[in-house]
Amino acid sequence: MKITKDMLIADVLKCGNAEAIANVLFAAGMHCLGCALAHNETVADAAAVHGIDVEELVDRLNEAASL
Repeated sequence: MKITKDMLIADVLKCGNAEAIANVLFAAGMHCLGCALAHNETVADAAAVHGIDVEELVDRLNEAASL
């Protein structure tokens, strides 16, 4: 399953190598993967809050998911 910017963070973690995906998110400053926001926040929302280019983040997440 391909990760998109419209997916919820909680769902992104189910798209492949969860540890590698989590490492990408942690490296981007997203440390609340288990908090309530992860269940209601999209990749695009999180990228905007953290000042990250969403397309670059999605590319890194998809790469990590395939590891």
